Amino acid sequence: MTEVEVKKAQESLQDRLAQVVELLQRQRVVEDLTHRQEGQHNDLVENLVHRQNLVDLQRKLDDLHPADVAYILEALPLQDRLTVWQLVRSDRDGDILLEVSDSVRQSLIADMDDHEILAAAKEMDADELADLAPELPRDVVHELMESLDAQQRERVRSALSYDEEQVGALMDFEMVTIREDVSLEVVLRYLRRLKELPNHTDKLFVVDYEGILKGVLPIKRLLVNDPEKKVAEVMATDPVSFQPEEDAYDAAQAFERYDLVSAPVVDKAERLIGRLTIDEMVDLIREESESEVLNMAGLREEEDIFASVWRSFRNRWAWLAINLITAFVASRVIGLFEGSIEKLVALAALMPIVAGIGGNSGNQTITMIVRAMALDQVSPGNTSRLMRKELAVSLINGLVWGGVIGAVAFWLYGSWSLGVVMTAAMTLNLLLAALMGVLIPMTLARLGRDPAMGASVMITAVTDSGGFFIFLGLATLFLL
Repeated sequence: MTEVEVKKAQESLQDRLAQVVELLQRQRVVEDLTHRQEGQHNDLVENLVHRQNLVDLQRKLDDLHPADVAYILEALPLQDRLTVWQLVRSDRDGDILLEVSDSVRQSLIADMDDHEILAAAKEMDADELADLAPELPRDVVHELMESLDAQQRERVRSALSYDEEQVGALMDFEMVTIREDVSLEVVLRYLRRLKELPNHTDKLFVVDYEGILKGVLPIKRLLVNDPEKKVAEVMATDPVSFQPEEDAYDAAQAFERYDLVSAPVVDKAERLIGRLTIDEMVDLIREESESEVLNMAGLREEEDIFASVWRSFRNRWAWLAINLITAFVASRVIGLFEGSIEKLVALAALMPIVAGIGGNSGNQTITMIVRAMALDQVSPGNTSRLMRKELAVSLINGLVWGGVIGAVAFWLYGSWSLGVVMTAAMTLNLLLAALMGVLIPMTLARLGRDPAMGASVMITAVTDSGGFFIFLGLATLFLL
């Protein structure tokens, strides 16, 4: 490895981003200085310096992997992002567009003219085109489809015919097929003639003359077995396969469970029509994870961190409005016990503790349940047992930590009855949090919604109102 290669390998992604940001800042500083000075040569100096900075920036971008360029674009404000995007070589546009997030991709496509979009899309495979097509202008998509050959056009239409959460929308059409009645030596010669294999090729697909999948031949078996053997003697006849209508997330779980790199996709007649690869599955799992985090916070869609204020507002307002309503309900609950709070000021200081601990406990329960549902570990047969387990955990936590805060309340205010009420309220609110932490995601799932959608907002609303009502209600009954 050369000294230059070692240096590149040692640079972290953050270092590369910092270098790009520094070049952009240097360019702005030089432009500001030259604008402030008077002189007939200022325009010439500014032009030369401007070009030099852009050359340095372009050289840096050319050295980066498309995924690294995508990361940098996502981390830059819109104006800087478009400056960098204009410096990217046109032959790399397609690869980078596939790597950036959906929200950032929209801002980049909006800055491209139809000719640039077509040039970038023509370098893509059918499955990649299907990913990008929904975000392109209709006239561009039409012109692009007309430019494809019949096979590519049919593949793109096939991928677009499936929902984005189905296997068919993610399958790759680039694969190597062989017959079961040929020798391994013939297969090896065939592969050498290809000169290049599709990415993530860890196995070859064995089909008959009608395209029916008969098995798979792992590359490692091809390499270690006697070249005189027939494919049928060494192939695996029971591969993990998928149908295009299956849920893509279920397929991703199977990839993780069976340590797959690629897998065949077959139709109902067992005819091979495509394959799934590990890179698509990793992307899907990452996107699903990010989506759950956003949904739990009440965000409706992935948000570009440098999106316009108006767009960010539209993405966030809905659940904030719901949260405002629930907060008003909680305030009305407190209002019911104004007299009690006036008589015992300690209640005002202690009640946020009951609500806060309940909210944290509920979010823990929801996180566990949503994860279990994502892994298909929750079924009608084990729901009641799961409920009892979560209630038992909350009961123990309530008695232990409620006892602790009850002791603290006794130490601070000298009232053992206040300590007992605090312990009871904490325990009851944690039980409520556990109950709702199980019911909220399950109810959302039964309604056909994402179980994580706004779950943290709803559990906080329940534990706040419930916590205030329980604590102040007990205090009113037993302390006043």
